[in-house]
Amino acid sequence: MARLNLKAIEERVAPLAGREGYERDFIFDLLLAYGKPQGNVTRLRNGSLNVAIDPVTEVAQKNVVYFKETTSDPLEVIEDLKSTPAVVRFSTRFVIVTDYTELVAHDIKTNETIGFPIREIDQHFTFFLPWAGMEKAQYVAESHADVKAAERMGKLFDELLHANPGIFDDAQGRHSLNIFFTRLLFCFFAEDTGIFEDNQFTNAVGSQTQSDGSDLAEFLTDLFKALDTADPADKPTHLAGFPYVNGRLFTVTDEQVVPRFTKQAREELIASGKLIWRDINPDIFGSMFQAIVTPGKRSDLGQHYTSVPNILKTIEPLFLDDLKAELNEAQDSERRLIRLLDRIAAIKVFDPACGSGNFLVIAYKELRKLEHAILERLAELSPSHQMLWADSRINIENFYGIEIDDFAVEVAILSLWIAKHQMNREFREKFRVEIPLIPLKETGQIKAGNATRMDWNAVCPNDGDAEIYLIGNPPYVGAKVQTKEQKTDFGHVFERRPYSKNLDYIALWFVKGADYIEGSRAELAFVTTNSVAQGEHVALMFPTIFAKGIEIGFAYTSFRWENNAKRNAGVTVVVVGLRVIRPGEKFIYTGDLQIRAHNINGYLTDGDNVFITKRTKPLSAIPEMSFGSMPNDNGGLVLSDSEREQLISSHPEATRYMKRFLGASEFISGAERFALWLDAGNVTAALNVPEIARRVECVRTHRLASKRESTKKLASVAHRFGEVRYKPTDSIIVPSVSSERRDYIPIGYLGPDTVISNAAFAIYDAEPWLFALLTSRMHMAWTRAVGGQLETRLRYSNTIVYNNFPVPPLSEATKEKLTVAALRVLDVREYHCEQTLAELYDPDKMPQDLRDAHAEIDALVDSIYSKKPYETDEQRLSDLFALYERMTAEEAAKAPAKKTRRTAK
Repeated sequence: MARLNLKAIEERVAPLAGREGYERDFIFDLLLAYGKPQGNVTRLRNGSLNVAIDPVTEVAQKNVVYFKETTSDPLEVIEDLKSTPAVVRFSTRFVIVTDYTELVAHDIKTNETIGFPIREIDQHFTFFLPWAGMEKAQYVAESHADVKAAERMGKLFDELLHANPGIFDDAQGRHSLNIFFTRLLFCFFAEDTGIFEDNQFTNAVGSQTQSDGSDLAEFLTDLFKALDTADPADKPTHLAGFPYVNGRLFTVTDEQVVPRFTKQAREELIASGKLIWRDINPDIFGSMFQAIVTPGKRSDLGQHYTSVPNILKTIEPLFLDDLKAELNEAQDSERRLIRLLDRIAAIKVFDPACGSGNFLVIAYKELRKLEHAILERLAELSPSHQMLWADSRINIENFYGIEIDDFAVEVAILSLWIAKHQMNREFREKFRVEIPLIPLKETGQIKAGNATRMDWNAVCPNDGDAEIYLIGNPPYVGAKVQTKEQKTDFGHVFERRPYSKNLDYIALWFVKGADYIEGSRAELAFVTTNSVAQGEHVALMFPTIFAKGIEIGFAYTSFRWENNAKRNAGVTVVVVGLRVIRPGEKFIYTGDLQIRAHNINGYLTDGDNVFITKRTKPLSAIPEMSFGSMPNDNGGLVLSDSEREQLISSHPEATRYMKRFLGASEFISGAERFALWLDAGNVTAALNVPEIARRVECVRTHRLASKRESTKKLASVAHRFGEVRYKPTDSIIVPSVSSERRDYIPIGYLGPDTVISNAAFAIYDAEPWLFALLTSRMHMAWTRAVGGQLETRLRYSNTIVYNNFPVPPLSEATKEKLTVAALRVLDVREYHCEQTLAELYDPDKMPQDLRDAHAEIDALVDSIYSKKPYETDEQRLSDLFALYERMTAEEAAKAPAKKTRRTAK
């Protein structure tokens, strides 16, 4: 079923507004309006899809909705409902409560709540767009408070650097300032959340220090010492009211200097304290405050709103979905619920590139939510389980990390403490039991260092039987931009094993992760740029991993990662989950679809573990593809449109010595260039034109000046291109690089008077049926999977993409159908000739008739590979890889026979 667009959904929701009376059918009509399948809704209506808690007043569908009718205040009901075991069990996206006059809805993922008269549902239809696969740009409503806090602290940071010249310039000084800021962050949070008394820290600064800031450093030094002192009698009288925290966070040493304050710096500190820190999100605030103290990162503030949904893409299929399923199955068994509680209490989570701890914080909070749901259900089953409520069994000491930046290490630990306190507050609200955060008993398991050179077992011991989950977002860094130190890290990871210098830096985490989980229960899931699952990188990395008896348990195909800094906000990523080979389901997630897979290969497709490597000749019965012709002329043989006009105006006969000259850029943008095309038959006459003779002499001079002997030899044929691959036939031009936004690469079909440059690929003696094949969605799926990327753009390759593209034998009748479809696309392009191909293939501007013409090709080419229509590109790739395996096997089987025949001759 095609996905609905915004306008279509708006039109479908509109009839639900302004009704005279509302009843239970409203929720089913609402789901249908967002494109939920009729059969699915029918099963939900009759209770066979998911049995609701109260089938008369409640409707529940896993991952979709928990709907409840009420005669009470909907807002009060939803506050009680949204964190109940039932809602946790159903992993619902939206909780909706209504008395059929007012409607209140809560988005579990974004933590947003909305309320309105139910008659005005059409005015609020965008709130439920995730049902139609359209996620919101901002997921965490309260994150703006974090931005304000970070910006305010940034001003304080700058003022302190200005007030303390030279003190914090070296590594030790900067570390000291970083520690100071983690202490401030804790104090601000503590005085807003009951750890300290309300505003205790800010009030003390404001009332016990001079307005010019001259004594504030001394005051803070004494305060930090007091926070590290257990006995109030041992503290100064004016600080005796501050509690004991512990010696991990507030130990004052000679190396840790409290900076000198100015009047402005003191005012900035007090202004920061006046902000409301109670609901600050530890999931995102760590990254934001790290940006404060990292040069060049300050502009990144405010780019962290979608961290929670993206992180859940990693941890849900890795372990949360399984735990929630077990909770659902254990609802009526006290013994199974207690066993599940024991299980989650023993789980270890390890992020070997943890940054400021975002992944660890989300994992911690989700496990605490599960714990609360279990305890609530146990209380419903038997009051005797009250003894389980004395404390949380989810221990911060079970959350491990490695991070190379020392400030990020401290912030990660602080983020976990803050997350713990927030979950303790939820615990208190549910069970009326106070779990004090201080004194801090847990010191955290976050270690500072280079994860590629550390022994991960020394950080998080893996005895083989422990339930350990590795998660994270390791650093990306392509092979060509790695530092010298990063290059040397490869030797530490691979040791004596061979490896390619073309591996991305993140490959080190996958390889070390595979080493770590080998032969154990541990599993991992990393977010990574999609380049690791494309092009030659697949064959460079995954054989090492698969050879260890490890498989891909689940994968998210390409999606936009919008949790990074501004300059990285557009990165396209995948999630790859690894585990030891074992029985059990495997899933590929693409868009909002979950697809069950037999095996997930390195291209994140359902298929055997094949690896596409370079081929010099096509696997299939298609013409050869090569680079176009290379001038090697220093501009002498190539003319712009204006240079051509100028030459022809003075020497009209020069026209016969020119051909149109196109590379990928000119072809897509509609620019014009021309080449002097001289050969033995016309060069003598052409040199009679003075401008042509001058240009040829410039080429000869340029080639003679080269340091390469092969180029110097070309000086004797200065009238000719350095590499000539042109043929006077129809040709197909394939850009070597194309925008990843396009649904189709703008491939061209050219006449015999056009020379294709080496900035594109060329197929000569080309027929239109091949054009149709290459412009199909089938070929685009293959290109995206095996072609790789240049930055974020699609990168085409003749040796990887084209030569390996598996094409079944084509009958003449099929070629004729493909030809007709190809000519239709070319005709529509010609009709829109006033637009460039860049405009025509912009997905936001593509004319409908061109889109329809391509759809005809897509359907025709799909029918060549399968009798059933494809729903996803993953299905196309599964068939392509299977055909590739068959064809290469047949090729290998024939090879020895050919050799024998040659020998017999």
